[in-house]
Amino acid sequence: MLDTRKRISVYQPEQQGLIFPEVPTFTSHAEERKYLKEHLVAACRAFALQGFDYGFAGHLTIRDPERPHLYWTNPMAVHFSLVKVSNLILVDHEGTVVEGDYAVNRAGFVLHAAVHDAHPDILAMCHAHTVYGTAFASLGKKLEPITQDAAAFFEDHAVIGDEAGQVAVEKKAGNKVANAFAGVKAAIHQNHGLLTASRHSIDAAAFWFIALERCCQQQLLIDATGIQPTLVTPERARYSREHVGSEFIGWLHFQTLYDQIAKTQPDMFD
Repeated sequence: MLDTRKRISVYQPEQQGLIFPEVPTFTSHAEERKYLKEHLVAACRAFALQGFDYGFAGHLTIRDPERPHLYWTNPMAVHFSLVKVSNLILVDHEGTVVEGDYAVNRAGFVLHAAVHDAHPDILAMCHAHTVYGTAFASLGKKLEPITQDAAAFFEDHAVIGDEAGQVAVEKKAGNKVANAFAGVKAAIHQNHGLLTASRHSIDAAAFWFIALERCCQQQLLIDATGIQPTLVTPERARYSREHVGSEFIGWLHFQTLYDQIAKTQPDMFD
């Protein structure tokens, strides 16, 4: 499932033998599944550290490596900080829990199942009801390339304006979200919030969600000044997106979070 796409040279150590994260390879589905589940849990714990919790709202998914029509997700009504390997659930596209003891979030099922079904190349998705992302989503507009961080999403995110503010429990709502994810890694769902997807890893999907929330915060702060900022030119924004907005860079960023969480929250492996 995880690939080993060519690393951008600026981030590749020039000296051999230095410690540097490597995208893993696996010898079995079981080995890969263990890795994916542990990183899904870490993504949930990272969301807790970022303050992305809002009751039972929010869901993260990753395809099973052996059965790609099934995906692992966090259990319904369990706080992000309490998600662990043992309480993850495996769900099919019909919303049936195939493995695990907890229920599935119906809204999460509708949106994620539609995206996973329409885009077999999308491996992971993230959604949560965050403060800045939800506030910015009410504006129904795209992020501007105001910083290098924001440029990571330049021409790589969509705005979903239809069904604005309606609870996503109907299949047609999921289909509209799925349509928006053609060729992009993020979407701003008007009056609802942020969604990210990855064709590489749950790590990348989770980091780009964290980054997107941060960019929304920055955009709102700048908008509050009433002053038009100097934008990164389209040419430079595209260059930045290719160099700091790739799937590999998202995965690489997340490794710092994974290592910190794994060392300080060992109960995640229970």
